[in-house]
Amino acid sequence: MESLRPKISRSVIPRLSVYCRALVAYKDSGVISSDKLSELTGRTAAQIRRDIAYFGQFGTPGKGYVVEELKKRILEILGINRIWDVALVGAGNLGAALLSYKGFKEQGFNIAAAFDNDRNKIGKKLRNVPIRHIKELSRVVKNKKIQMAIIAVPAEEAQKVIDTLLKNGVRAILNFAPIRPAGGASTEIINIDLSIELEKLAHFLNRPK
Repeated sequence: MESLRPKISRSVIPRLSVYCRALVAYKDSGVISSDKLSELTGRTAAQIRRDIAYFGQFGTPGKGYVVEELKKRILEILGINRIWDVALVGAGNLGAALLSYKGFKEQGFNIAAAFDNDRNKIGKKLRNVPIRHIKELSRVVKNKKIQMAIIAVPAEEAQKVIDTLLKNGVRAILNFAPIRPAGGASTEIINIDLSIELEKLAHFLNRPK
């Protein structure tokens, strides 16, 4: 039986996400051509056809893809045809902003637990999510069977937090701490350093015109 979530190239994943968002926003539930999808996403029609064909035969040549069928298939491939519970570690300014972002829940990501070591934050709620002491991290993550986490803690605390998460069943981590943490073979850690991204923008503005 064909797997619903085949292993795919990392470069294809973000493009599938873009196609999926375009299909969700598309008002016509009938058929969409690769040219129209190109217009909506900014990707070339040829690239779209190659990416989609990677997963099997979809659509009708000369007509296009059935919107609902293609959308459902991409959701399955990306693994977002379900709700994922997420642990947020670090409820400072960045963590609080991430917790308040409505787009996560709309895309199927539910921040089910938040943690911090600041006594002034512990026991309070952000977006109806109680802030728990970091000492509760192992118990809560294990009991809730959480597999995904967001890290927004200082660099010196990040590796310890990640090690605790990995020991308790978390296998996918979005890391905002400015380090490159160690993980495991069955672990996916995506590192986002906002300072580096701003430095890229500064370089763009500073380079010779």
